[in-house]
Amino acid sequence: MNFIDLIKYVILGAIQGFTEPIPVSSSGHLLIFENLIGGNNLNVDFGLLATLTNFGSLIAIAILFRKDIIKLFKSFFGYLSTKKQEYYDNYKYCWLIVIGTIPAAIMGIIVTKLGLFDALEKNVKFVGVTLLITALFLFLIRKLKGKKDSDEITYKDALVVGLFQTVALLPGISRSGATIVGGMTRKFKRETAFNFSFILYIPISLATTILGISDLINSNLSLNMWIYYISATIIAGIITYFATIWFKNIVKNGKLIYFVIYCLIIGSLVLLFL
Repeated sequence: MNFIDLIKYVILGAIQGFTEPIPVSSSGHLLIFENLIGGNNLNVDFGLLATLTNFGSLIAIAILFRKDIIKLFKSFFGYLSTKKQEYYDNYKYCWLIVIGTIPAAIMGIIVTKLGLFDALEKNVKFVGVTLLITALFLFLIRKLKGKKDSDEITYKDALVVGLFQTVALLPGISRSGATIVGGMTRKFKRETAFNFSFILYIPISLATTILGISDLINSNLSLNMWIYYISATIIAGIITYFATIWFKNIVKNGKLIYFVIYCLIIGSLVLLFL
């Protein structure tokens, strides 16, 4: 086992873990880092790495929202079996998540089958452009203070947020950023937008992980490579956990301007130097 290579994988896991929950695009940052270090020399399967580290991030988000997830499951099946009104709001919330997931699921299948973005997936300049676009949208909604709580979200709201999530299929567009912007445009409270965005992340991330299982099975990794990838996955999960808590406070306090500045700087540097 090469210790230097292990450190590189740990760094890649840390990048994924930190950038997954915040509105700066984890996939875009992995591509930027790949260009900086020369990914071909590292012998990294970045598709497989993204799948595994995404799974690490998924576990972290599931742990953070475990109480909400359990409550939603209990309420969904509780309402189906008893029709008690006490379960209805959470039962409806489950359907809001389903509706919010459908647009990205359908578009994801279309994009994958047709290879619509294949030419852009390794284009680091495009990531620079999308980071500037992200900065613009975050700037436009940075001061919005909606009034809608989770029990006031409509099916139309969920669909609109779901449509925003489809934009994140473009390489370099942040999923959390897109869905939070979508929620804020529908007059969600900041915390409501944050929670809906991250609950919405779970089914999409789970589907991505399941679809990547075949690649994992066919990967024929050596023991050393398994150690590298598992290390990156664990680090991604740990850092995602703490980054999500930090980001929640940022959103709650209306400090999205930090990410506006960051995306402007990194996007500009990418366009100028990579």
